[in-house]
Amino acid sequence: MSVTYDFAGRTAIVTGGARGIGRAIAGKLALSGVDVWIWDIEPVELEGTRSLSVDVTKRDSIMQALTIMGEGGIDILVNNAGWLGSYKPFEEFEPTEWQRNLQVNLLGTFEVTHRVLPLMRRAGKGRIVNMGSLAGKEGLPSLAAYSAASAGVIAFTKALSREVSDTDIRVNCIAPGPIDTRLIRDLGNETVDAMISASPLKRLGDPNEVAALVVWLCSDASAFNTGAVFDMSGGRARY
Repeated sequence: MSVTYDFAGRTAIVTGGARGIGRAIAGKLALSGVDVWIWDIEPVELEGTRSLSVDVTKRDSIMQALTIMGEGGIDILVNNAGWLGSYKPFEEFEPTEWQRNLQVNLLGTFEVTHRVLPLMRRAGKGRIVNMGSLAGKEGLPSLAAYSAASAGVIAFTKALSREVSDTDIRVNCIAPGPIDTRLIRDLGNETVDAMISASPLKRLGDPNEVAALVVWLCSDASAFNTGAVFDMSGGRARY
């Protein structure tokens, strides 16, 4: 059964929308009538959307993008830009690698939200969906930096949702387990097979399944949800 929404007249920013989960989110929002702007370092061509080259870790890049977009409001912000990094023990990490992980996954979410939130405040409404990870809930071995950054995204979501509870701004988080994207496939067949074996559903998630949850969280049907963390783990999440 296909669920559809009518978001005509709304504007969204999806960071990290060039591929994978972000691309699926941008596409599904566009099909629902949203004016979608994809922010990504990579060039993006996706029907029904517009894109800008944006580095979410750079404040000047964010401000330039907002200037290009013009004076209109932002109804939906999906902080999806992320970087997994290497899959290896923490002792083997170079500091530059875990610093980049924190910059992209956590501080990038801070930077973009810090610039977009005042626009939502002015309108008194909006939807923010932050992409965390199962790693941020459980702490996954060989993904220590990514786990720490994702845990920060989860805590940030909960804190910010309370700060804006006097408005119609809702802030939620999705914590996917392994999803069938290049980011996961690049870890290698052995690692991917182990992830599938650890899943009660015995498969990777589909990016479109994550996108469907994002769209629902941006809809009026989800008006009472804020500060929540929604698993997309195929049953792997233990709490």
